[in-house]
Amino acid sequence: MLRITQETLDGKTARARLEGQVVGPYVMEVRRFCESFLQAGRSVSLDMSDVSFVDRNGLTLFKELTSHSVSFVNCPPFLTEQLKEDAS
Repeated sequence: MLRITQETLDGKTARARLEGQVVGPYVMEVRRFCESFLQAGRSVSLDMSDVSFVDRNGLTLFKELTSHSVSFVNCPPFLTEQLKEDAS
């Protein structure tokens, strides 16, 4: 299960907290959430402090989102390492 909680929204940035696992159908939910703001010209910041697991599709999505003004804050160490490995 994954919970996406929008924390702030100003004229330029949407910030949200992800809680749980970014797997299966939840990967598409994260994509839809981010794309709705990116298409409106806003940047997105995702607080990852409560993410416990990310599957391969989630890692692929996160890699793609980094090139579209999406920033990740409070990434757990396991996720930081996975994103580094995925970049190689």
